[in-house]
Amino acid sequence: MIARVLLAVLLCGITAGFAMGVMQHVRLTPIIQFAETFEKGHDHSETAAPAAGGHVHGAAETAAPAAGQVHVHDDKAWAPADGAERTFFTYATSMLTGAGFAALLAGVAFVAGGQITRQNGWVWGLCGFLAVSLAPAAGLAPELPGMPAADVTARQIWWVGTIAATAAGLWVLAFRREHWAIAVALGLALLPHVIGAPQPTNHDSAVPAALAAQFAGLSLGANAVMWLLIGTFLGLFLPKQELDFQQ
Repeated sequence: MIARVLLAVLLCGITAGFAMGVMQHVRLTPIIQFAETFEKGHDHSETAAPAAGGHVHGAAETAAPAAGQVHVHDDKAWAPADGAERTFFTYATSMLTGAGFAALLAGVAFVAGGQITRQNGWVWGLCGFLAVSLAPAAGLAPELPGMPAADVTARQIWWVGTIAATAAGLWVLAFRREHWAIAVALGLALLPHVIGAPQPTNHDSAVPAALAAQFAGLSLGANAVMWLLIGTFLGLFLPKQELDFQQ
């Protein structure tokens, strides 16, 4: 029965990830491609920005270079070609990401002794979004190619620490209601932001601020939809699997 539960979790995540892939392909990829032209130094005097688009925080395109530098792609490094190949990898990456996040959320629920149900599935998904996407983005906004970024190792350490601290704070709030517990939860959530995220030494960028803002908003919106779908799907299918297991 454990295999059936795992299969249900993975299918929920893959389905939510596929929806994420649709959003990224339609609303996010166009602006990534447009930002890449700034990175390459193309003339934009007669080029209009796409109507919509963005970048998913944590996706492959957000890898950061050395501190104080902007994103620079190695011309010799492999990258999917525009068109069908890029679309395929966009969907594949999104579905794998969704499966991983679904397994993570289900695992946290199991370890914490909670249960994801039809009634609270969206709440679990919202908590996942707050911990994994929104809280880190408050210090490290999703980045477009060509934007400056701090050292990648320092950013990853802060990113993981922020997720852990925020998740721990949410866990305390979920199971304790005392005043001290609320204070501890708020302290855990605020600690990474008091420390501060690593920042680039040079903030110069050829990417327009309006484009970066549009990208960040769309990225967070897409992640919110994916997490809510993950929580909702787990709530719809996990209770049945747990009932079969108990029988």
